[in-house]
Amino acid sequence: MKRATMVRISFGSLLVWLAGCVATKPLPTPPPTGEASWHEVAEPGTEHYQLAMGEVSSGATPFKRVTPTYPASLLSTCPPPQDVQAMLIVDDKGAVSEVRVAGEAQADAGRRAFIAAVRAAALQWEFNPLTIDRWAADAEGESHVVESETKPFSLDYVFHFECHAGKAAVSTAPTKS
Repeated sequence: MKRATMVRISFGSLLVWLAGCVATKPLPTPPPTGEASWHEVAEPGTEHYQLAMGEVSSGATPFKRVTPTYPASLLSTCPPPQDVQAMLIVDDKGAVSEVRVAGEAQADAGRRAFIAAVRAAALQWEFNPLTIDRWAADAEGESHVVESETKPFSLDYVFHFECHAGKAAVSTAPTKS
């Protein structure tokens, strides 16, 4: 009988130990996250470089884009979707040197948080420089570049922020206008 009692105690201890191993702690709720997206827009009346005969432009395309981070301070309130239109001023080397947002001075604190997210991300973007090549034909009729220069430029983008049930989404698919 002592042996049977010992077996029961050992078996019971094993069950308690196994139950302790199986017990799970509730997983912590992951912090809300946010995403953003953008697309290029062409504003009416935008001025472009006028190319002369024999000139060809290339570049002015982004090769490094950083997606804005949805403002964490706004995830709990989950405001309606926000669009921030920004003009990216790009220098002759392809770096974004300035980000302009119309109406920024009049924006409320919530909107300024979205604008700050756009600015922080867009200043990290990098573009292939805008290059203007001048072509000419030589005496044999062969065309070749006789002069090349890079120029600054600007592009307008709309950055879109959305929040659904405390989860943010920021669209990032560029579109052609």
